Amino acid sequence: MNDVTRNSGGKPPRVGFRLDKPNGKVFGVCAGIGDYFGIDTMLVRIGFVAAALFSFGAPVLIYLGIALIAD
Repeated sequence: MNDVTRNSGGKPPRVGFRLDKPNGKVFGVCAGIGDYFGIDTMLVRIGFVAAALFSFGAPVLIYLGIALIAD
């Protein structure tokens, strides 16, 4: 079996980034990022809040942009 058809996670393979609205808190951006990269959603949220605090709010604009463009 080659790498393209192998699916070891039990979920169907994702073709692109999607918002995860059922598991999300606001728009599902952090949940979608966590699902896409296969990492815990809470780590993505903590990283986002830390980035927003230390970079004077620029990630908030990026978050809103992703929320409006994706899905």
